[in-house]
Amino acid sequence: METKAPMSIEAAQKVFLIEEQGLAAVRERIGLPFAQAVEMLAQCPTRIIITGIGKSGIIGQKIAATMNSTGTPSFFLHPVEALHGDLGMVMATDVVIAISYSGNTLELGGLLASLRQRGVKIIAMTGGLHSILAEAADLVLDIGVPMEACPLGLAPTASTTASLAMGDALAVVLLQKKEFQAADFRQNHPGGSLGERLKVKVSEVMLTGSAIPVVAGQKPALRAIEVLNEKNLGAVLIMGEDEKVLGIVTDGDIRRIVAHNRDINRLHAADIMTANPVAIHGNMLAADALSIMQEREITVLPIVEKDGKLAGILHLHDLLGKGEFRFLV
Repeated sequence: METKAPMSIEAAQKVFLIEEQGLAAVRERIGLPFAQAVEMLAQCPTRIIITGIGKSGIIGQKIAATMNSTGTPSFFLHPVEALHGDLGMVMATDVVIAISYSGNTLELGGLLASLRQRGVKIIAMTGGLHSILAEAADLVLDIGVPMEACPLGLAPTASTTASLAMGDALAVVLLQKKEFQAADFRQNHPGGSLGERLKVKVSEVMLTGSAIPVVAGQKPALRAIEVLNEKNLGAVLIMGEDEKVLGIVTDGDIRRIVAHNRDINRLHAADIMTANPVAIHGNMLAADALSIMQEREITVLPIVEKDGKLAGILHLHDLLGKGEFRFLV
């Protein structure tokens, strides 16, 4: 006999559905104003100021924090405190993102006139396209949703989710536009777990000794495949007699050989390798190694000594924390 799901589960699923529909509606309306907002924010020579009150204010604080951590200097300004002295923090070259779903919030309305007098650019994030906020703004980002998940239609739910998503979209697009890298992220997160991983030297996290997948260049190609599978790093280093790296064989290389119907039984390891792979020294910061991986779209880096001899190997997982993260002591 089929058991009906408890009412609480159905109610929760309905909340998710309403919020998903709200996000979809906002996503479909993203257009030129968003692109113009990104340009305005990217060209801002000073800070991005986020303001809003109530639930919108809480969302604004999160957006400011996200922008700060991803390379866009920002701070949250409470509209009431602004009218009682904190407005002194605002410079004419700043850009303000004002959040109000109705666009007619009294406290925020009082701030708008002062901002306009200072010549500050204003980006409105609102569902009220004909509101006081929309009229005062230079650009309007429409966060209107079909309905709130609150059955009373009173508590901001889908609308605050839409505000948060719009803020995340701005932060991420700005990150990409500014070519913000992992090394930059590390500098802004010296105390976080990812920051801890990225501020150490490569020599502290690389694999060494028997953990390194290596095969001599004159060995059969099949042996390279065996080692690749045994070490499970997605690559095997092909070595010369001088203990220097001749090349690298990856899972992708093997797939290409099979696709071209080459007889792998007749090949040596050196025949299937990519010669002269990108390699780094152990004194490089893990953050810089991650940047190289991102730029080259690779997941494995050989680590070499000054004389070019192999010292270790670094996998993306060792930087991002999958599996054991080791420090040398």
